[in-house]
Amino acid sequence: MRAVKLLGADGVELPVFWSVAQPESPDRFSWAGYRAVADMARDEGLSLRVTLHFHGSPGGNVPLLPVWVTTAAADDPNIHFTDRSGGRHEDCLSFAVDELPVLHGKSPLECYDAFFRSFADSFQDLFDSTITDVTVGLGPNGELRYPSYPPGSDGRGFTGVGEFQCYDKYMLARLRRHGKESGQPLWGLSGPHDAPRYSESPDACGFFKDHGGSWQSPYGDFFLSWYAGELVGHGDRVLAVANGVLGDKPVELSAKVPFMHWWHGARSRPAEAVAGFYKSNQKNGYSPVAKMFARHGCTVIVPGMDVCMNKQHRITGSSPDKLLVQIKNACRRHGARIAGENASLVVTHTSSFSRIRSNILTTERMRPGHFTYQRMGVEFFSPEHWPAFVEFVRGVVCGEWDEDEERDVDATSGNANAMEAQAV
Repeated sequence: MRAVKLLGADGVELPVFWSVAQPESPDRFSWAGYRAVADMARDEGLSLRVTLHFHGSPGGNVPLLPVWVTTAAADDPNIHFTDRSGGRHEDCLSFAVDELPVLHGKSPLECYDAFFRSFADSFQDLFDSTITDVTVGLGPNGELRYPSYPPGSDGRGFTGVGEFQCYDKYMLARLRRHGKESGQPLWGLSGPHDAPRYSESPDACGFFKDHGGSWQSPYGDFFLSWYAGELVGHGDRVLAVANGVLGDKPVELSAKVPFMHWWHGARSRPAEAVAGFYKSNQKNGYSPVAKMFARHGCTVIVPGMDVCMNKQHRITGSSPDKLLVQIKNACRRHGARIAGENASLVVTHTSSFSRIRSNILTTERMRPGHFTYQRMGVEFFSPEHWPAFVEFVRGVVCGEWDEDEERDVDATSGNANAMEAQAV
């Protein structure tokens, strides 16, 4: 922490996982370890952005969900998102159970409320002076999206369209109700029959074909509008609970959206659609989300400030530049503040730092302190890696940058869940 402070960074991020802070019981919390780290940040004069995660880490070193939640899931597996083949995503809960008493007589929203209150009580003396930002996890990887990757995967390197996650009994019940209320009861019986499998391309199925795909039909609009609406509804409910507890604290509330840039060049935006972002003829797919965030005074965190086009991106019809512009436009239209993060575990070239800096300094409603450099591990502080990061931070602080410098940087961290530096 001292090295980061001497460099000129404002603060660090502290990721808090539900399964660690509330492991054994819905009535007991364990904040001691997190409090020790927060006190270290305070002693070094660093600000703290605390991220409250209500998801697990597939394949990582963090338990999927608290034991008492997995016990409830063993009795009722449908509280997890489910794909068309019956695969369960055990790292997060279905949006459809937000208000249902599925966790030992309590709803997830009631449990989140208790979690926020316990956090606020335990860290009350650090608000404003040390804790300046609280990020609320809204889904897989903390992002407001459906878990459209294969179950057990964290999505790294995944370039397929993905699958719709509406096949747990609670989501299907909401879909049936929506079909009846819309005067189309048959449409509410299931998800699209011609939807893709996880690893397929848009043209491999009938639903997302650029021309003549079912997504363009009245049924496609019915389903995608409902699916996206369920996503926004979940975010709205959780942020309302968070605001009810933390809204009067001197902290900035934020939450993260995904950066699903592959297949963005396709007319249907398929990877975004299965994640819950529907671009219709009437609206930008991120517009309803930005509007909802703005209503709660919540900053939109955009990962991917470092993503550049490469050969693999061209193969998958990726367009990170256009997607970033789309998200920025939605936030500007609705008055939502923007913060940024890097997306990859490894930043391999100084050009990636240059791209981050450019995005920071050219994004409206975003100040430099709103960028968090993710996944800094022990190796990143080595003589091979540290100098390039020092130059990057000072370039943002001082507004100077040597665009011709081509020093390689390898920021691989052995611990993806390690504490992360918040760059200026």
